[in-house]
Amino acid sequence: MARLSEADLILNPDGSVYHLNLLPKHISETIITVGDPARVYRVSQYFDDIEFEMNKREFITHVGKYKGKRVTVISTGMGTDNIEIFFTELDALINVDLKTREVRSKKRKLKVIRIGTSASLQEHIPLDSHLVTEYAVGFDSLMNYYDLPMDSLEQSVGKDIQKKTGVPITPYVVRGSSILRAQYAGDMVAGNTITAPGFYAPQGREIRIPLKYPTLASDLTNYCHKQSDFKITNFEMETAGYYAMARLLGHEVLSMNAIIANRPKQQFSKDPNKVVDGLIKKVLSRI
Repeated sequence: MARLSEADLILNPDGSVYHLNLLPKHISETIITVGDPARVYRVSQYFDDIEFEMNKREFITHVGKYKGKRVTVISTGMGTDNIEIFFTELDALINVDLKTREVRSKKRKLKVIRIGTSASLQEHIPLDSHLVTEYAVGFDSLMNYYDLPMDSLEQSVGKDIQKKTGVPITPYVVRGSSILRAQYAGDMVAGNTITAPGFYAPQGREIRIPLKYPTLASDLTNYCHKQSDFKITNFEMETAGYYAMARLLGHEVLSMNAIIANRPKQQFSKDPNKVVDGLIKKVLSRI
């Protein structure tokens, strides 16, 4: 591949990547990600020490050690547009020589663990539980700009969901890392997650603007792909972007969510911070 131009891979004056403001030395083998920048501090408070901090837009980074193992935790903000920036620059830090701007012939593979929050679409998934995403279903448009390979089941589910919900796009469907799932989430509720391009109408919430798809949430709650018994368990805004970019770039990624709302029961957690902290501690204990 030709040398990457200064307009395509933008670097800061210190040689760090443009948005993350990080150098290769700041990237550990295991990356924990969170959406909320404030949640970075809730992860790193358990570190033995913090060797580096960077605050750049919504991308907050702490690098430190947890029980002697080096860990990087980064916030991404909300939405798959941010995930594309995060993953592209993260991969460049380890798989591009930033001085020569040439892609390295030997690629490194990272382990990326997402800790998020989500709303359950099924009554039987209780508030305050922890859910791991097996498959993510992207209702956003990010993969319209990439050639994402999908297997026959993933393609079939995406087409079937579009047909049964009437949404104007065919969702992309991607499976997460089975390797990381075995390490981190064997005792969690397993589910299939919708990644929506917004929090309100795209997730069936109506405040003052009438919904174009008023039955979307209930349609997804009741959805079942008959050939595989594939059902939808929860809504959020990033996981499909994570899984798709990881597949395209060759990394291992797993998304886990603290379930802080139950949409069918119209319930919200009494102490969401406690549920999130419980998930953080669980993930750290399994690194």
